Order: sequence, then C-alpha cells, then structure tokens
Amino acid sequence: MDRIYLCLAHMSGKEQQYIQEAFDTNWVVPLGPNVNAFEEDLAAFANHREGAETLQKKVVALSAGTAAIHLGLIMLGVEKGDEVICQSFTFAASANPVVYQGATPVFVDSEPGTYNMDPQLLEEAIKNRIAKTGKKPKAIIPVYLYGMPARIDEIMEVARRYEIPVLEDAAEGFGSRYRGQVCGTFGDYGVMSFNGNKMITTSGGGALICPDDEAKKRVMFYATQAREPFPYYQHEKIGYNYRMSNICAGIGRGQMTVAEEHIRHHQWVHEQYVKLLGDMDEIVVHSAPEGYMEPNYWLSTIRFERGKKTIDEGLLPLITRLSDANIETRPLWKPMHVQPVYKDAPAYTNGVSERLFSCGLCLPSGPYVKEAEIHYIVEKIKEFL
Repeated sequence: MDRIYLCLAHMSGKEQQYIQEAFDTNWVVPLGPNVNAFEEDLAAFANHREGAETLQKKVVALSAGTAAIHLGLIMLGVEKGDEVICQSFTFAASANPVVYQGATPVFVDSEPGTYNMDPQLLEEAIKNRIAKTGKKPKAIIPVYLYGMPARIDEIMEVARRYEIPVLEDAAEGFGSRYRGQVCGTFGDYGVMSFNGNKMITTSGGGALICPDDEAKKRVMFYATQAREPFPYYQHEKIGYNYRMSNICAGIGRGQMTVAEEHIRHHQWVHEQYVKLLGDMDEIVVHSAPEGYMEPNYWLSTIRFERGKKTIDEGLLPLITRLSDANIETRPLWKPMHVQPVYKDAPAYTNGVSERLFSCGLCLPSGPYVKEAEIHYIVEKIKEFL
C-alpha cells in the first residue's frame, strides 16, 4: 500500500485555468480579478442558510488563517493589557495572535460531546476574570475542532449576555453547519483557512468573514499596510502585508468548484470508520452529538476507552506501528493550557481536553482516501489492539 496521508490536497482540474489567466494578464501580485472572484465565491458559500434567508456577510481573502484571526482581533479592538478567552483544545494559531496584540489568552476547556469550548465553563471564566481584574474579556474565540460544530448557540447566548464579541475560528470547519447555517457566520467575525491540508486549499491562505462592507474595507486597509488615501505613502496606523496573491486565489477559485464534493467525501470516510470500528468496545469514533450539527469531518478522529493512560504509553507505539505500515496518523491537539509557552496563562479546566489528548487519534480522511485504504487502516489498528 502506498503511503496514506491524513489529508492531501486534491485539485479540480480548473485551477490551472485561473492561474494561467493571472499570468497572461500579469496579475501575479496581491489583489486582482481572481482575489475578487474568490471572495465572492466564499461569501456566497458562507451566506447560504438552509431553509432561511441568506446572510449578508462579506469576505476578505488573506495570506493565512492566522492572519485572519489577527485582523479579527484588531477589528474587535483587542490591545495590550486586554484578555481574550480562547479554546484550549486547539492548534496554537488560535491563540498566538492574541499575544501579537500584547493581550493575554485565557484558556477554557472543552465539553465532551463536541470536544469544543464548554459554554458553562466559559461563563465561569468570564465571571472569575471580572472579579479578578475588574474588567471583562475583550473577545471570545471558539474553535470548530476537526470540523465539529461547537455548541455555538449556547456560546453566543453567554457572549451576548456579557456583551463580549465573538471571533469564530472555523479554520478546520469549512462547510460545517449548525442548524443549517455555515460555521463561522454566527459571531462578529469568522475565520477560514486554506492551508495545504484543509478542506479546500490555495496552497496557503485564509479569509476573514466580516459583518458588512464597512468592516471589510477596514480589514483590507489593515491587510495592505494601512496606507492612507494620499498621493504619497502615509501611515497613521500599523498595518500588515496580509492579502492573498492573485495566483493563490486562482487555485481557490478552482477548489470552490469541488468544495461540496470534498465535504461529502470526508463525511463518507467518517461513515466508513463508524461502520468498521463502531462495534469495538475499546474504540469510539467521534461523531456529531446532536442531529442539527453537520460536521465536515475534516479529520475523522477516534479515542481509545481502555489501555494506557498516557500518550507515550498508549498512542505513540500505535502511531509508530501505523507509520511503519505507511499510514499517517497523529494525536489530537495538545491543549494550550499545558503547552510550555502558555504555562503562565489563566486557564479554566475540567480535564476533558487532557484526557482526549492522551487517548485520541486523527485518521486519514482526505479525498485520496478510498474504501480499500480505509479497510487497510482499520485492519492495521485491529492488528495492533
């Protein structure tokens, strides 16, 4: 069996057409027709709601999902000395931009159903930060881990009650839906990622979902070095070089033609893992806990209910054995509140994310993972057990 990767980029065949147009017209710099068209495609995709009126969100294409989080924090007024509540169970890019702004991340643990931010623990954290610091956190960043929708209605209810804006990190949740609405469109701003291993790719890139045209213009201002409208270069704010190139956006336009196909394939892969592993007492395939949650299952994940209690004793030998069999896997994210770089950050924990880190595994789920590969992966897992 050739090596089976977690999620390899899969081209539609139309990407080259848009890239060639960029070369033919010499639009190879940031901005250009592909960027504009890609933003329109993304907005149409994000704004669709099943059985409800279409949303009117706007989208800015950027160089990375991390850039989108950073600009979202700037738009929400996060500054030095502020605190921002972050989901602890996530990749570091969800929290690092908080530090870029001189603010402090406050980590909140997960609830066991979705693996995402625990709404009750979120409220406890808000109350405690107000009591300790005399002011409420400046923003909340929930995450859609591995494409699983968070309990976003409960999170938004808490956020509205305390009048704290929400920046949704939907980097892993492209196309995931909650009650028919695309994840990333519930809060004030939402983040998309198009890294090489994501649901769709631009080779590297991201986007920020904005509430309206005025917010989009402001985001574009900061993303293009904050140049003021003078006939010469004048800067009154600190800006960033965060815009997506016209070449990368051309790839994105081609990818949008197969976006729904990619999502359906990832969901099909998850269904196969459920069928083949669902009868095993020692393995749980993580699935949506509620019927109104529609994950994209960017990566299918499993957790082991028995066996060793630490990642070194249990998971790593399995990962090594599977790698020897040409199967790429990896542990679930190591929580931010136990990362050395964030050892001094405030954290409100319940043990859920640490337990999942010790017993959870990501399985190959991308467009190149077919039925034969799935059976081979399951066979090797069962052999190890």
